[in-house]
Amino acid sequence: MPTHPETKHSPHIVVADDEPDTVKTLAEIFRHAGFKVTEASKGPEVIAVARTERPDALVLDIDMPGVSGYTVAREIRQMFDPTPPLLICISGKWVGQTDKMLADLAGFNHFLQKPCDPLVLLKLLEPLAPRGSVER
Repeated sequence: MPTHPETKHSPHIVVADDEPDTVKTLAEIFRHAGFKVTEASKGPEVIAVARTERPDALVLDIDMPGVSGYTVAREIRQMFDPTPPLLICISGKWVGQTDKMLADLAGFNHFLQKPCDPLVLLKLLEPLAPRGSVER
């Protein structure tokens, strides 16, 4: 996959997970595809970043310290109503049918179970991607 350096017009993604390896790995994949990425590990950090930087998409874990991904998604939806950013849930612990329903109610656009295929994530982000950056 060719490297696409971030430009000042690069779509902005926030990646939030309490597992540092997950954040670092996803952030690197997204940067390689040409996105600007902000990394976070706690719900309150995500809300603060979203408020000041208005990201194009957020990839959130559900089980984060401080504030859950569900709560973050609801706040982001309210903050940017009627045009919120794309919200993608990734979870390794909360993966049952009820968890998926709660994700829908919180306003997530997509629900993925960990470990998730990075190509699936990139496909979901493709409409935001810098031109020609996502390999098919």
